[in-house]
Amino acid sequence: MELLLCCEVATVRRALPDPNLLCDERVLHNLLTLEERCLPACSYFKCVQQDIKPFMRRMLATWMLEEWELVVLGKLKWNLAAVTPHDFIEHILKKLTLPKDKLPLIRKHAQTFIALCATDFKFAMYPPSMIATGSVGAAICGLQLDIGFYSLLNDNLTDLLASITHTDVDCLKACQEQIESLLVSNLRQIQQHQQQRDPSKRVDELDQASTPTDVRNVNL
Repeated sequence: MELLLCCEVATVRRALPDPNLLCDERVLHNLLTLEERCLPACSYFKCVQQDIKPFMRRMLATWMLEEWELVVLGKLKWNLAAVTPHDFIEHILKKLTLPKDKLPLIRKHAQTFIALCATDFKFAMYPPSMIATGSVGAAICGLQLDIGFYSLLNDNLTDLLASITHTDVDCLKACQEQIESLLVSNLRQIQQHQQQRDPSKRVDELDQASTPTDVRNVNL
């Protein structure tokens, strides 16, 4: 009698990019149009739930990133069809001349930045496209890559990214700076937390529950 075995797969299986979606400019246009419906009109800390504080939201968002449960989303009636920063990542990367061997790392870092933004309320008022664009910019600058003839030592990269998602350049710069500042702050908190728990251990020996996805693997 043969045994039926179910083996774990070490790598994460993801769907392949759909050229019908990435090569059609109407998709990006529709995303930019629909994202306006997902933005909050005001801070709900002041108008809706005054007893809820930003640090409480951060704790919940961090927990949700670590323990993502569809049951919780169903109970909270979250709109899973809403436009998110992740929807823009592939569209942005496709329009940049990047080394193919660096794309997975850039994508991973950008997704990590987006996860960090989800834990900080000040990014809730930003359009998803701006968060995505700022995250990609922060990822590229952190890795010190060159995009064709565009130098990362000046504002050409920001101008190029802003043109892709029709984002105001100054707003995009401010967003990217806040993302980078958030990462630095998060890493500092991790280090302080580690020193309080066990000064003999290094930061990279912390368990994953102490920080959003792969934040310690991002270089600036």
